[in-house]
Amino acid sequence: MPAFSRPPIPAIVSQHVEEAAHLRHVRSVLVRAPHVKLHQLGRLDERIAAHLDGIAVAGDFGLQLCRQALESPTAGPVFALAVQALESRDEAGLQRLFALAAAEPAAERGLLSAFGWVPADALRGTIRDLLASGDALRQATGLAACAMHRVDPGAALVAALGAKDERLRLRALRVAGEVGRQDVLPQVEAALQLALQTGSAATSASDPASAAALFWSARSALLLGQHGVALDALANVAEGVGPHSDAAATWALKALDLERARAHLRYWAARSRETTPAAAMARRRLIQRCGVVGDPHVIPWLIQQMADLSVSRLAGEAFTAITGADLAGLDLERKPPEDAGDGRYGGPTEDPADDHVALDEDESLPWPDAARVQGWWEQHQGNFPAGQRFFLGQPPSPTHALTVLREGMQRQRTDAAQWRALLAPGEQALFPTAAPTRRQQRWLQATAH
Repeated sequence: MPAFSRPPIPAIVSQHVEEAAHLRHVRSVLVRAPHVKLHQLGRLDERIAAHLDGIAVAGDFGLQLCRQALESPTAGPVFALAVQALESRDEAGLQRLFALAAAEPAAERGLLSAFGWVPADALRGTIRDLLASGDALRQATGLAACAMHRVDPGAALVAALGAKDERLRLRALRVAGEVGRQDVLPQVEAALQLALQTGSAATSASDPASAAALFWSARSALLLGQHGVALDALANVAEGVGPHSDAAATWALKALDLERARAHLRYWAARSRETTPAAAMARRRLIQRCGVVGDPHVIPWLIQQMADLSVSRLAGEAFTAITGADLAGLDLERKPPEDAGDGRYGGPTEDPADDHVALDEDESLPWPDAARVQGWWEQHQGNFPAGQRFFLGQPPSPTHALTVLREGMQRQRTDAAQWRALLAPGEQALFPTAAPTRRQQRWLQATAH
């Protein structure tokens, strides 16, 4: 990006820096959103790219403002500065960012997202140097960048799987499955066996390193075609309440046979009926996982849950995950309750004394009208025979998954990427639904030919 001869306007450049950092945060939310399609994400990507170009055009002044923003080293400012450093091949600037990332997890997230954002040409030579370096953080970043760009890291992955550094080894375990390296399955299985030897501590938040090793090794082994010990391990993690429980469930419940998946749902149904504070969360997990399993047998129960406003939207999303019915498009939704914004059904309230500030987990989901949904189901339930699982209205298949990757919402696209990988283990890299939109569109177009 060439710089203009005129001096930069500080207020404009400052806005570019602020907006690039802020929109990076917005993007991190939207890539997991239930209401955003690929083309809509693309519009946000165009805005981010425009602000990054504005920083580049401002030259040294733009870099100076980016560095000033690092007084609060959150992911956004680090992302903006790292993109400039990568595209200009500023090794000294990258060195400073790696030093910051080593001390600040948020800075590391911003640095990683920059490696995923820039085009492959901007990384030519850089990734090779990172993988060959003696620094564990640099090597781990190089591996992550390879996965985000769907590139095989080669021999560097094998070496990293045996590394002493925990962060590098965990990244290698994760990347092995994401890039489809079946040749390293024995090393992944060995890591899984080692993680299992730690016992119940591996599923506990009190031992995050062991929990991470168990999850990533089991997930990669599953992606590489190991449906024995790996699947059992993920199913066990999914029954816990540790940091990887929900992620393990999304993988295990797709790979388990229907009877074992139903047994998992019965387990959470029993947990949801307990008279404990955790029962409400168990009920939410049960509803979410009904959608993952895709068993039409649970549809009548899901419709009943739609009458409870605290889980109504969640039940509607699970219903759509099984049937493919677009609640808004089919006029199966109702108006939000008048008190929907006061935090009663999730999210923060307007009360300054309320310390609950978490975002509403069900935000942007439609409010289903249970009576209308029941009517739709009575007309269409014949299309969903018992004993068959469904994903957005069809039995899971690579072709259907590819269609969803092209046309679905982001959460649905993530599920589609998982289905596609599980149905053909080790044959292709896991599709990165958080990648820049143009790159995703290029990959999808290439798959069509």
